[in-house]
Amino acid sequence: MGQGFGQEMPRPHDLAGLRGVTKYLVIVPVMDGPIARLFLENREQAGEFDANTEEVSSMIKGITPSVGATGAEWDKALSAHSPTDRAQATIYEFS
Repeated sequence: MGQGFGQEMPRPHDLAGLRGVTKYLVIVPVMDGPIARLFLENREQAGEFDANTEEVSSMIKGITPSVGATGAEWDKALSAHSPTDRAQATIYEFS
């Protein structure tokens, strides 16, 4: 027996399959309540959840946001939202 104590050793992790680092948190005001959407640096969506959670508060603590996601760089990522919602969106950029 080897170092595995009779069990098969796990295979090495495939790091190429991991998602990139989250770069942006966008809070979009919608009728049912604000939603928080996480985006990668290329503005691919990485997650979406209720913006009224404690986790959102801790993520944005100490970060100065910009208001308005009306630029062309946000067109594809936020295409499901109205121009008014996009203009009121708050963008937090993680360093």
